Amino acid sequence: MPRTARPTIALTVALAAVLLAGCTDDAGSDGQGNGVVGATPARAQAGATSSPTPAPPPTGPYVALGDSYTAGMKIPPQVGEPGGCYRSGANYPALVAKGLSLAAGQFRDVSCSGARTPDLTGPQKVSDGTNPAQLDALTADTRLVTLGIGGNDAGFMEVVTECAKANLVDILKGVIADSADRISNSPCRDHYAGGNGTDEVQRKVDAAGDRLGQVLQDVRKRSPKAKVYVIGYPGLLPADPAVCLPVLGDAVAASDLSFLVEKEQQLNGMLKKRAEAAGAVFVDLAGPSAGHDMCAGEDKRWVEPPFPAQGLAPIHPNAKGQEAASGVVLKAIKG
Repeated sequence: MPRTARPTIALTVALAAVLLAGCTDDAGSDGQGNGVVGATPARAQAGATSSPTPAPPPTGPYVALGDSYTAGMKIPPQVGEPGGCYRSGANYPALVAKGLSLAAGQFRDVSCSGARTPDLTGPQKVSDGTNPAQLDALTADTRLVTLGIGGNDAGFMEVVTECAKANLVDILKGVIADSADRISNSPCRDHYAGGNGTDEVQRKVDAAGDRLGQVLQDVRKRSPKAKVYVIGYPGLLPADPAVCLPVLGDAVAASDLSFLVEKEQQLNGMLKKRAEAAGAVFVDLAGPSAGHDMCAGEDKRWVEPPFPAQGLAPIHPNAKGQEAASGVVLKAIKG
């Protein structure tokens, strides 16, 4: 084995260990696609002589639903029960509620790290207790709902971990010993989408979409007067994998970084499609987060890298990311 491969092996092993140890409560991203904030198209009627009076933006009661990308995993201050949900008092729902000047009784955040779509309709066990079914927070009086979910259903953190492990196996086998092989080799893509013509990640995304469609129908039944916003995932990786070399080194093959970008785009595309089909508004965070991915500098990034700043969750939004998300969501709400 070439001597130069040893730093790569060490970084790859460490990356896989961090992901397996630090992200078992969630996925996130738990992923993305490119675009602008989704909104319900204007319905100006042909021949109208005056513009319709715009509807006032929804206010409260406001209920926030979702996984760790909504909860604000490990971002201080951590609030609420159970503590294993890692819910932050500075996550985007809390900042949206503040931006709408909602009183405490007009806002409920029931998001929880590790949540999947079944945890919206059933209880979710966490390290120190149980988070009740998130949809139970909805009532007929609810007027505003935000929902950020789907990354855990798609197993996105597991995919990232597998990409690091698959690259390590190839390094140990000497498959990608030279730079040309490193550029072209894609062990993770081969693992998930090679051989039988079935893309396993896409299959999980599609299944998550079916469940999300049912959830959105349930939200409408429980809160028929609520305006519903489905929140996409911010960009985890840049479009150009080479930008990540200073942060990730060769821990994940360059072609597999492109594969991960593609999978996150598919995840966000599914969320947008399901939101629109249900009459909800899709809020795109991938477009606004361009240049703020985990491979950006510490002063620019909205998502932490595999080795995050002290106390924060790897491959999850930091405080700047939550603040930026709140601005995008507020813009969508206020029109």
